[in-house]
This record gives sequence, C-alpha cells and structure tokens, in this order.
Amino acid sequence: MNDASLQDAAAPEGVCYGCGPSNSHGLHIKSYWHEDGVHVMAEHLPDAKYSGWPELVYGGLIAMLVDCHSNWTAMAYHYRAEGREVGSLPRIDCVTGNLGIKFIKPTPMGVPLTLRAKVEGEVGRKSRIVCEVYAGDVLTAIGDSVFVRVDTAQLTADAHGRDA
Repeated sequence: MNDASLQDAAAPEGVCYGCGPSNSHGLHIKSYWHEDGVHVMAEHLPDAKYSGWPELVYGGLIAMLVDCHSNWTAMAYHYRAEGREVGSLPRIDCVTGNLGIKFIKPTPMGVPLTLRAKVEGEVGRKSRIVCEVYAGDVLTAIGDSVFVRVDTAQLTADAHGRDA
C-alpha cells in the first residue's frame, strides 16, 4: 500500500486552500484509504484562529474539511472503480455539486478531528458522499453531499468564458 496521501499521490501541485499540497497558506488536509477498504479517513487539529465561539470550532471550517475530504473520497472511489492507482493518468477530478452539513453537537477546540467518508450508492458522474466528523469519539457533524466528475480544463475555460 502506498503511504502517500490521496492529495500527494494525485495532485501534488494542488492549490486548494483546504487540501492542496502546494498552497503555502493552506491547511494541507491529507486523506487516506482506511484498512477496511470502504472508508477514506483524514485527521485535522484546528488552530485556535478557526474558533467560532470561545473554545468551539467554526462551522465554516468544518464545512471546508467535509468538502475537501468528501471530494477526495469521490475521486478515490472513481480510481478504484476503474481498477487504477490513485494518481495514474489520466487524472480523475471531481467538484462539489451539493454540500450538505448537519451539525449534531458543538465541536470543541483542542480535540483532534477525524473525518470518515464513503460513497453511498453507485460511483458515477455524480456520486453521493457521506462524511462523519468526530471530535475524539464524539460525532459532531455529518456531511451528505454530491460530487461531480469533471474535466477541469473545460471547467476552468467555461468559468472564464473561453475555449478549452
């Protein structure tokens, strides 16, 4: 098994604030297949500057963690569905189609967060990802989101109104 994170294996040049290895100001979230072969896992210890209320994690940070980690879960499942190693070419990319977060309990600062995600249903152009967020052993939030497989060159060209 490769010890590199999904992000480092597939997109070492990535600039996403949450998970891009090359963003010098980013959080550098790292996602890995769990030994159960079903879940994709990540851990993060929020810095105090991401407080929402005193001693509580800002909900927007939780949403970002769920967004980035769920996206990498979708991409990992796509690679596996095609029988390919993460990072093999052509690269697989997904974007957020719908991000849903249910906050269950306040998330305390100073406690490592564990994200545990998997695809619910079929892996397709649009895939549903459920991502649980734990502070220690306590479930504090659940993401239920849809990620869409895309051609990023075309996506960027469309966003800027030019041909790919």
